[in-house]
Amino acid sequence: MARPADSKPAAQEPNCNACMFFYITYEAHFRYGCRALDFKSQRLPMLDVLEASGQLCQFFQRKPFRP
Repeated sequence: MARPADSKPAAQEPNCNACMFFYITYEAHFRYGCRALDFKSQRLPMLDVLEASGQLCQFFQRKPFRP
């Protein structure tokens, strides 16, 4: 699938697993959470954000590197 010319490179796209606001909940039906947007989801929050707004997540901040 080709990328649109105005989209971000793959390295800059939000990835919940690399975001400092992402966490795993203890709720079986809502396993994934986002502290920045304060919600829980059955799937990765970035997918819900994209579906609801049509835009990539604007709150994504990469976790600091830990050696």
